[in-house]
Amino acid sequence: MIKLEGLTKVYKMGNVSVTALKDINLNIEKEEFVAIMGPSGSGKSTLMNILGCLDKPTKGKYILDGVSIQGLNDDELAMIRNRKIGFVFQAFNLLSRTTALKNVELPMMYAGVSAKERRKRAIELLEKVGLGDRINHKPNEMSGGQRQRVAIARALVNNPAIILADEPTGNLDTKSGEEIMDIFENLNKEGVTIVIVTHEPDIAQKAKRVVTFRDGVIIEDRQIK
Repeated sequence: MIKLEGLTKVYKMGNVSVTALKDINLNIEKEEFVAIMGPSGSGKSTLMNILGCLDKPTKGKYILDGVSIQGLNDDELAMIRNRKIGFVFQAFNLLSRTTALKNVELPMMYAGVSAKERRKRAIELLEKVGLGDRINHKPNEMSGGQRQRVAIARALVNNPAIILADEPTGNLDTKSGEEIMDIFENLNKEGVTIVIVTHEPDIAQKAKRVVTFRDGVIIEDRQIK
């Protein structure tokens, strides 16, 4: 599903070069559930931006679901983001004045899905994450855990090849965080490939594999289930 070969990312800050990732080699197979860990500044957020086609490596190869990302233009990258990747963020990134239903429908609008099909699929996914009775509520009428469920439903609408979740439990209490991780576990059992970034060891233990970064390199890669 994901193949990284010699992946390096260098940021230029004036006359100073900062290497965020150094010669990373990493394979993630279809239907894996992988947690990316590491201290602040370890390179895990840079890695997620590259995996999500939001940033490009300075050198090295990134192949996503059989497609080489190098050389693609911005429109092609946007198309891959919309079709192959579902994003879940720590801050939810929902439209605050819009209902859960409309938030979930949004990516399908960009994909050209008909209004009838958008509504049907959005309702199905909101029911799947336990929010069938909240489809007409706005984010400010929901708890943090419920907002993150909306974000997960939105991430699933275009049947992505992979879900990328950046600190998905970071703004949640312990119980809500566990419920969100249970949803990810169930999605993975259904065949969805999931990669999450977390700094919480107990959250990482819910994954099947933990890859730990420090100073831009992988220092540990272990199976836990």
